[in-house]
Amino acid sequence: MVLGAIGPGSAILIGIVAVLIFGPKKLPELGKAAGKTLREFKNATAGLADDDDKDKEKDQKKDADQ
Repeated sequence: MVLGAIGPGSAILIGIVAVLIFGPKKLPELGKAAGKTLREFKNATAGLADDDDKDKEKDQKKDADQ
């Protein structure tokens, strides 16, 4: 994951910059929006992977029937 490449010092610096740019009152709202977006993205990509698996299963069944 990308966060594994960021050290604790860098994470603190990013947090401080975020507070300076957005302010402490806006950060929870931004975090919530980012989490919701990430969740929707993961669900969409999981749906695509499930569709690919279903297509592979259909192809295997067709090959087995022939």
